[in-house]
Amino acid sequence: MSGIQQSTVNFLKELKSNNNREWFAENKERFLVANDSFISFADDILLEMNKIDSIETISGKKSVFRIYRDVRFSKNKTPYKNHFSGSLKRATEELRGGYYFHVEPGNSFIGGGFWGPNPKDLLRIRKEININAEELIAVISTKKFISNFGNLQGETLKTAPRGFDRNHANIELLRLKQFIVSKKISDEEILGKDFSNVVVDTFKEMRPFFDYMSSVLTTDENGVSIYP
Repeated sequence: MSGIQQSTVNFLKELKSNNNREWFAENKERFLVANDSFISFADDILLEMNKIDSIETISGKKSVFRIYRDVRFSKNKTPYKNHFSGSLKRATEELRGGYYFHVEPGNSFIGGGFWGPNPKDLLRIRKEININAEELIAVISTKKFISNFGNLQGETLKTAPRGFDRNHANIELLRLKQFIVSKKISDEEILGKDFSNVVVDTFKEMRPFFDYMSSVLTTDENGVSIYP
């Protein structure tokens, strides 16, 4: 399986210190080599993930995000990202959750979950937590989950969502607007020969969480499938 090359790390480090169009133009060939290498890395991850899950993403190239930043509505006007990253979407409406991998010197991580659930899905998740959060708490309280991801992460409301008791026993879960898991990866690890396996193994550890969320988002409040 392909790994992350030292030349890719070197390019990203230099880009961070020279994040301007002139420097990038002068180093375009280095970018193209690094980008092609990262796509090969993504292809290997996709190949392995399709052995253990159903993935909608059709190629490593399709999974990789562009390095060019959209600065139209951002105070940060630097034109390029200081990282390479990619995501894999699970196939069909019955398999929920998405996988994400991010390579950035000093800030690499493997993540996944529900970055921007639509209002309908978010309400369904909150209703389930409101009724009975024991199963979710059991999933995110296992030793494996905590050792890999720590706590469930995501942006939160400042108070209880409308229609929910602000004194609810699981108000911290109800206040979440996102449901994300993330594992930090060192620079030494991303350069390791088995980094692709580390990514895939970490994605495997997300499955109990994804399976729980999928069961919630594909059933009504009585546990009956919403699909014919």
